[in-house]
Amino acid sequence: MTFQEIINQDKPILVDFFAEWCGPCKMQAPILEELKQRMGEKAAIIKIDVDKNQQVAAQYQIRSVPTMIIFKNGAVKWRQSGVFSANELERLLNENA
Repeated sequence: MTFQEIINQDKPILVDFFAEWCGPCKMQAPILEELKQRMGEKAAIIKIDVDKNQQVAAQYQIRSVPTMIIFKNGAVKWRQSGVFSANELERLLNENA
């Protein structure tokens, strides 16, 4: 499945743009694991390494990591940089479900 096919789904897709060398990204990782368990099939959560996927990072003008983007049907519904709690992300995914 391509990135485009993933974000074109009709459920909310949370994309975590991250880098291996990024401290805050390491803090966000276990939060996303918890969120994945909470959301189940209602939403998808994927991680994109900006160093390995420079084309996608450039396409969405990712300037800092972590940057979270919620897509639905291919459209950007929400976007923010920084570390977020599972509760905050769950609320945003439910709002865009």
